[in-house]
Amino acid sequence: MKRDDNARKANLIETVVTQSHQASEQLATTQGSQRSQAVEAMAQSLSASFDEILEANTLDLETCREMAIPALILEWLKLTPQRLETAIKILERLGTIADPIQKVSHAPYPLDPAQTYCQRMPLGVITLIYEAFPELSAIAAGLCVKTGNSLVLRGGSEASHSNETIVNALNQALEETKLPAHTIQLLPSDQGCSIQELVQQEPYTKLVIPYGRPSLVQQTARTANVPILRTAIGNCYLYWSTSGSAEKVKDVIVDSHASEPDPVNAIEKVLINRNIKASILINLFHALQEKGFVLRGEDSLLEEYSQYLTPVQEQEWSESYIDKIVAFRWVDDISSAIAWINRHSSGHADCIISQSYRETRQFAQTIDSALVYVNASPRFFRYAANGDSIFLGMSNQKGYRRGLIGLESLTTFKQVVQGN
Repeated sequence: MKRDDNARKANLIETVVTQSHQASEQLATTQGSQRSQAVEAMAQSLSASFDEILEANTLDLETCREMAIPALILEWLKLTPQRLETAIKILERLGTIADPIQKVSHAPYPLDPAQTYCQRMPLGVITLIYEAFPELSAIAAGLCVKTGNSLVLRGGSEASHSNETIVNALNQALEETKLPAHTIQLLPSDQGCSIQELVQQEPYTKLVIPYGRPSLVQQTARTANVPILRTAIGNCYLYWSTSGSAEKVKDVIVDSHASEPDPVNAIEKVLINRNIKASILINLFHALQEKGFVLRGEDSLLEEYSQYLTPVQEQEWSESYIDKIVAFRWVDDISSAIAWINRHSSGHADCIISQSYRETRQFAQTIDSALVYVNASPRFFRYAANGDSIFLGMSNQKGYRRGLIGLESLTTFKQVVQGN
């Protein structure tokens, strides 16, 4: 009986992915204006379903509280009117920006006497596996439709009502604008479709994006036989040089934790130059505690500042807290800081506070991270104030893509050689 059930789930996944592949082939030939209209219609449909979506989210929250779901997931699940409104604004912005597909650029190695150029193209079927974050499905759908890709969504059971209501609204808009059926599909959470089956849908699935806790990302990467775009949350480092301002350090830490709803680039670890004065340290610890932070420290710091710090375990230097927790550690100099960060950081966003050009230059050149911040907060903005800067998340991998996950991350290039 169990074998039959597993076969049914596998057949469901295979059917959904095959349908998505057929939709992606049709999407690749649509006009950019039609895809833009569809994204704008998606925004309008979400707006029209605003109250219904929030009611579905309330039902999910009530169900999760009865099931003792972790507080972190509840926070990610909570779809406030502001969060939903931001998702709608992102779709509205996506509908107005230039078509990213069919853009032509110079080829890196032109062939004479032929005309040679590169053309940006869709990937095909993209799968998003995500925990909570119900609005993420709408943002991912907007990015995929804009880039001519189809999307398979696999959300967690904790957000089943929210996800279904949002996807129904999105599909209604796609139907009205006559985009292919099955452009956006949601795998029902009550069907128990396994992640392992979903990420082994070669050759049709072209990219899988896992979004959530590190355990979800690692599980997806271990079992996939298709390309993975790893996302990263937390465990970002800050090095505090002797020439750096304590006030700047405090502001950067506080601001980095203010991302809504997921503190993607939150500073969770701080390396302090040994020459920083005790009085300055005490002021910083006191200021952060007033802001609600829990502070931890290595043994030598703990001996001197036990009234402010609690012990940190060795493995924590390489792990994300995904909470308002910051751990502190002494380092001798910038070279020691860089070596420690490159060994323990999550590698997607690290920061230096220093007024020394030599130090900031050395840090920027040798830190092995996707983004390096010099005297600036690494706070993540999914929806920037202007321009085409709309991002699903951050990636720390060196493979397929690294850094901010936006429209270009969901496309590829083909080179065209046109002879006389």
